[in-house]
Amino acid sequence: MKIAIHKSGGFSERWIEYCEKNHIDYKIVNAYDTDIVEQVKDCDAFMWHHSHINYKDALFAKQLLYSLEMAGKIVFPDWRTCWHFDDKVGQKYLLEAIGAPLVPSYVFYTKKEALDWINKTSFPKVFKLRGGAGAANVKLAHTAKEARKLVRKAFGKGFAQYDSWGNLKERWRNYHLGNTDFKDVLKGVARFGYKPDFAVMHAPEKGYAYFQDFIPNNTFDIRVCVVCNKAFALKRLTRKGDFRASGSGNIVYDKSQIDDRCVKIAFDINKELKSQSIAYDFVFDEYNQPLIVEISYGYTVKAYDICEGYWTEDMQWHEGTHFDFSGWMVEEVIKAIQNK
Repeated sequence: MKIAIHKSGGFSERWIEYCEKNHIDYKIVNAYDTDIVEQVKDCDAFMWHHSHINYKDALFAKQLLYSLEMAGKIVFPDWRTCWHFDDKVGQKYLLEAIGAPLVPSYVFYTKKEALDWINKTSFPKVFKLRGGAGAANVKLAHTAKEARKLVRKAFGKGFAQYDSWGNLKERWRNYHLGNTDFKDVLKGVARFGYKPDFAVMHAPEKGYAYFQDFIPNNTFDIRVCVVCNKAFALKRLTRKGDFRASGSGNIVYDKSQIDDRCVKIAFDINKELKSQSIAYDFVFDEYNQPLIVEISYGYTVKAYDICEGYWTEDMQWHEGTHFDFSGWMVEEVIKAIQNK
């Protein structure tokens, strides 16, 4: 048994460490090489933590993984896990189809339909692009006028893949929180002239309009990550003067502040989706009921290293910060190989 791993940071560094520690046969491959299919021929599985902000990954990662899966390889992430990654519109359809408690969401493919809806709905509403994490590409339309402006842009010149001004403000905020240094702020200034590769290579986002209901009075969200029938969670506080929690860097790990209902819902939904790894983001409506905002197979590894423990599917709590959720992913792959 041998596992091929594309070394790309994120989960992959931990996968490699786990394989070495547990004497699991693996080899490093390069997913960007034209002969990647040949490279993995002598392997039983292929693992790749592909990223939404790498334009090359966005171009072909899902297609390569699904092709190898169709050829009989065990892959991580597999099709069920990642087809909806960084695609909020796809997630809307998926979660609605299985009856998950999703924040009410609306998508339109013509300007007229979007404007007609704006004339009939209430505000504020949250406007989102399909892609983007850490609250990027998320705006609050306070009024119908603001929503119309966003819709006209969505069906006009579209939205650039990179918001230089928004990025600089976020770097400045993190600098004051002590999460980064001034050098990082200067990089944000430089980005006004030198856009990242993914922004240069991708065309503006346009041709649709996606909104969600604004759920007021949420000063935090709850993120629950389910990996291999285990779950761990954290609470993310919103930015000061903002409604967005994702990417805020203000994290609470206290288990007593995690609503168990979110964990139970995440487990129940994952039974339907049969995903290898999914993070579920929850807010709470006016009746204090958990609603899902969005989902993602990938997340920043280090942010979860000090979670106080994890739940198993029977909702039993297992105390202790020293659990290796990236290793669980390797174990899941090995189990799938053995069960073929």
